[in-house]
Amino acid sequence: MPEEAAKRRSMINAIVPVLEKYGFVPLETPTVEFAETLLGKYGEDEKLVYTFEDKGGRRLALRYDLTVPLARFVANNLGLLTPTFSRYQIGQSFRADNPQRGRRREFTQFDLDTVGSGDFNEDIKVISAAIEGARALGLNEAYIQINDREIFDKLGITQEQIRTIDKIDKIGKDEVEKIVSKETLEKLANEPKSERMSKIFTGLEESGLKEGKDFVFNPYLARGLDYYTSTVFELKLNRTEKLTIGAGGRYDNLIGMFAGREIPAVGFSFGIDRIIDLL
Repeated sequence: MPEEAAKRRSMINAIVPVLEKYGFVPLETPTVEFAETLLGKYGEDEKLVYTFEDKGGRRLALRYDLTVPLARFVANNLGLLTPTFSRYQIGQSFRADNPQRGRRREFTQFDLDTVGSGDFNEDIKVISAAIEGARALGLNEAYIQINDREIFDKLGITQEQIRTIDKIDKIGKDEVEKIVSKETLEKLANEPKSERMSKIFTGLEESGLKEGKDFVFNPYLARGLDYYTSTVFELKLNRTEKLTIGAGGRYDNLIGMFAGREIPAVGFSFGIDRIIDLL
């Protein structure tokens, strides 16, 4: 409807100048990809990918997010890495999900990613741009939760357990403890920040952001997608709303699946439709 379309456009217009200030440039990738490009990247959520066969017998899929298509694009255009490439993209994504508050089968994502560097300063750049973008939308109580998935690896937590821990806000601690022991959750809660995360927190503070207000440490934050390798983060609307309005993290192995060599990357995605729904 016109009112919602106008809101979406005003949000995009508010965020774009913030990203361009940080050096991100616009990019567009196809809505349709080869199914093999998308499958095998999303873990248990792979069942939500729309796949179909065209008249030429090709097995195709509607993009589930903007990250995997970006990885495929970069692998096909390595000359863009000089040595890094920072882009933003606005586009429709599709998931065979059950429509509900904050969830749609077709929705608008607004992504920003930096490719080509594993330096923690790139994580700081993406997180800072995400927070500043939220402020540009007038979301003055929004804040980012941050964790490092390497902590899960250090404690020997399995991929299935990580996916369960990631749902702790949705299903509650009692349900999580049916898969993950209480002792494991206590270890997570008491585990100190990783060295990388400590550097990120210090850098965010030095840039003028405040821990406790703009960003916090959440030891249970996992992000369910399999391609995340280290830093993960989620943007929350305020302290009482459990639904996430944006999320991202570091995915240092994904592009290498297409390029045949390691190309680190870190990114974030605003959930434009979810922000409109919650507001």
